[in-house]
Amino acid sequence: MKTALTLLEVIVVISLISIIYFTQSNKTFTNTDLEKAANRIVLYLKQTRYQALIADRRNENVSLWYKRRWTMKFFRCSESVGGIYYVIYSDENETGHPNKDESLIDPLTRKRVYSSNSCESSNDTSKYVLLTKEFGIKSVNISCNNTTSLGQISFGRDGKVYSKLSNSENSEDEYEIFEKCKIELISKEDQKIGIFIEPKTGFTHKE
Repeated sequence: MKTALTLLEVIVVISLISIIYFTQSNKTFTNTDLEKAANRIVLYLKQTRYQALIADRRNENVSLWYKRRWTMKFFRCSESVGGIYYVIYSDENETGHPNKDESLIDPLTRKRVYSSNSCESSNDTSKYVLLTKEFGIKSVNISCNNTTSLGQISFGRDGKVYSKLSNSENSEDEYEIFEKCKIELISKEDQKIGIFIEPKTGFTHKE
């Protein structure tokens, strides 16, 4: 009975292992990257909801106070760069577009959950917001999107969820969602994964 590998067999085995390793190590993005992107968004959505619960933005002296609700908003990188990113922020200046000082600080990394459309990470901003650059995400579809851009999810102090924040006075309840909202991530390999946000409670989970 043959009990040991010949030198030729050893060489063949090592060659096969090397080929497999080389193939995997040179694969730009995998299903794991899609999962990682989804897991990070779920985590950050939960943190956004928590911020809304502990940091009440209601201020009767400010007519559009509800525009300051904590929000995760998706953007396109500049045309020269390409790709998608997101920011978590409270719109203190009520412009509808975040600046760095308004963005959420990740409690674990102490970095801002922020990027500009240059889509470059820095020492004080989270690289995880760069969906295309870090995870190979080519598109994002939000079923409850009421904006003219990629979309956003905003949370009220009572757990309610909004697909947009109104620019009109006395419209704090406008754009509240009443059906489950799905955020679909699509990778460059056309793999898909869904993230669901429940109405009324803001409970977030993957499909």
